[in-house]
Amino acid sequence: MWTCPKCKRSFKMKDQSHYCDKPKTIDQYIDAQPKEIQTILTRLKEEIRLVLPQATEKISWSMPTFWDRTNIIHFAAHKNHLGIYPGDKAIEHFEERLTEYKHSKGAIQFMYDRPIPYELIKEIALWCYTTGNHH
Repeated sequence: MWTCPKCKRSFKMKDQSHYCDKPKTIDQYIDAQPKEIQTILTRLKEEIRLVLPQATEKISWSMPTFWDRTNIIHFAAHKNHLGIYPGDKAIEHFEERLTEYKHSKGAIQFMYDRPIPYELIKEIALWCYTTGNHH
């Protein structure tokens, strides 16, 4: 067991990733990540902002979220991948373009050791917003 020196919570893995103080903004969430992941998340936030300029940025379900009357799309940093959470209808709609990425009913994993497909993610975010397939 490993105990975080800051918040005193115990974890099975040494240096377990967690939030001592839950971030209240997307920027706080990004700042809490390792430097190399911060670059990816900052660009992702900027790219999504280009297609959803009217959306509000917030933290929902402990993840960065773009919101407009309801959640449009979430994303999250993981140890080896970037998780995108656009909901099940978006996954179904983009299924053919997601074959090279691990995905499930409502999530897509983009591995950090491969180029992040920002254009595809922007298309998914815009599709979620324009079709009303918020979740």
